[in-house]
Amino acid sequence: MSVVIITGSAGLIGSEAVRFFSKLAMQIVGIDNNLRKFFFGEEASTEWNLQRLQSEITNYEHFDIDIRDYAKIEAIFKRFGKDISLIIHTAAQPSHDWAARDPFSDFSVNANGTLNLLQATRKYCSEAAFIFTSTNKVYGDLPNYLPLIEQEKRWEIDISHKYYGGISEDMSIDQCKHSLFGASKVAADVLVQEYGRYFEMKTVSFRGGCLTGPNHSGTQLHGFLAYLMKCAVTGKQYTIFGYKGKQVRDNIHSSDLISAFYEFYKNPSVAAVYNIGGGRDSNCSMLEAIDICQEITGKEMNYYYTDSNRIGDHIWYISDLSKFKAHYPDWSIKYDVAQILREIYEYNLERWIND
Repeated sequence: MSVVIITGSAGLIGSEAVRFFSKLAMQIVGIDNNLRKFFFGEEASTEWNLQRLQSEITNYEHFDIDIRDYAKIEAIFKRFGKDISLIIHTAAQPSHDWAARDPFSDFSVNANGTLNLLQATRKYCSEAAFIFTSTNKVYGDLPNYLPLIEQEKRWEIDISHKYYGGISEDMSIDQCKHSLFGASKVAADVLVQEYGRYFEMKTVSFRGGCLTGPNHSGTQLHGFLAYLMKCAVTGKQYTIFGYKGKQVRDNIHSSDLISAFYEFYKNPSVAAVYNIGGGRDSNCSMLEAIDICQEITGKEMNYYYTDSNRIGDHIWYISDLSKFKAHYPDWSIKYDVAQILREIYEYNLERWIND
């Protein structure tokens, strides 16, 4: 039986991947030690999601280990060897703010952890496809220097601009402010490319926008739409950080992202890089998202605005999906922001009310 190794398997993207690939008669090996709880506290714990996976997915085997521990990572890869046909690496420290508090932990998880997985792949299953969930933060704050136009509830870019359809992979990742989180993800992103080019491995860096969905354990420092809807349901105050609340993000449902992963798995290439997100099909500003949450819940949102934006944060970011679509024309976005928020609401309402 073909084996897929999934890091961060109890998280948003990891758990979506577990469910998807388990239906393809593959053996699923999950690696997750709930570091999200360590990063962000009890409300961000993924234990509830892991319990669901273990009770529902019969071909799932879980390993509670840290990706920074190469000896334990190597033991897993050695055990399954060339039966491993796919590695989906989603485990990460994902927050700007948290990285500044503990740069050593941030870098060791994001960069060294990725190196461990790449080296184990090279040693034991070099023909496998290696999928890395990178981030649009590798572009640092360069998108903030685009000629943005202020509208009533969002920032936008002129329709004649080359990036109106979204930011493409030709944007530089150099000589700009990334945040320490962005820097550690740049290191991992470049490592993934280099293992592809240098060792001719089938690697890909998917530079994601906001990754979201009903399985997200959203918290203030990470998980924009899930945390926003949680606040809308519970009445907890939500804080908007700067840019007049008009900052724009594209949001991709975890299901749409895993579909992209599957397309690459079926026809992988060497050292690929793709920007991936909701694109022009699924994006919103903070104020627009609040309006949608209020419409879905029927409640007025309790939110607070501060002029202080997060360091290295984007004012406007929409992904250009044209390169991936050209290479994989069978793939497309299925969910928009309103559909995503509605699903997050319906899936989590009972759990949030009872917490």
